[in-house]
Amino acid sequence: MSRTRRTSEGRGTVGSTLSSIAVALGCVLFLGGFVWGAIVYQPYTVPTDSMTPTIGVGDRVLAQRIDGSQVKRGDVVVFHEASWGDMPMVKRVVGIGGDKIACCTDGKLTVNGKKIEEPYLPAGKNASLTGIRSTTVPKGRLFLLGDERSGSLDSSVHLGDPYHGSVERGAVRARVDAIAWPMNGMLARPTGFEGLPGGISHPGPLKLMLGAVVAGAVLVLGGAAYGPIARRSGRSRSRAAEPARA
Repeated sequence: MSRTRRTSEGRGTVGSTLSSIAVALGCVLFLGGFVWGAIVYQPYTVPTDSMTPTIGVGDRVLAQRIDGSQVKRGDVVVFHEASWGDMPMVKRVVGIGGDKIACCTDGKLTVNGKKIEEPYLPAGKNASLTGIRSTTVPKGRLFLLGDERSGSLDSSVHLGDPYHGSVERGAVRARVDAIAWPMNGMLARPTGFEGLPGGISHPGPLKLMLGAVVAGAVLVLGGAAYGPIARRSGRSRSRAAEPARA
């Protein structure tokens, strides 16, 4: 056996091993990303236009399963409040227990006297068409508004209810991180609430999960493609190494 053939066979063995490792690792990342996502996230379809322009009617969102105690101001949450209806609803948290909510000052919502910048509202619209009388959110509860303030059945509509239209934290099922369909990506961070005590929530691990899925797919495809490419290259080298016949 010639030195050229032995070298070629050695490279082929090493390449085949690396290819198998790449495919195995790719499968782990690809499947692991999907399983991780299925555990952490729940898809929901938004049935109304009360969250436009942030989320449109019929949009499919990915919401991270969280405990109500983790909710912060500015979060867009999925919750169920029996007195509001039978279906899960999607609204934005603008106040937590102890906050004083009012509207409007210079067309803006105020939380504890601070005017809140809300760039996600429809352009040129005030934070409320009819105003929100000064209301203190009871402890352990949340004050929620839709981004489409003119037609949203939210806490402002239920001010006459017990607890001033607020919803208990335990009613929250998940926090919306992204719009999956149409593919509008991650929700913008609600920076208007950032200066208040407690700050705002950090995005969930969705980008890490997608990264794992994409990396896994690349490794699987790359590893699977190596074999045919290596064999073709090996045959080409073998023909080039054969001595010419008289």
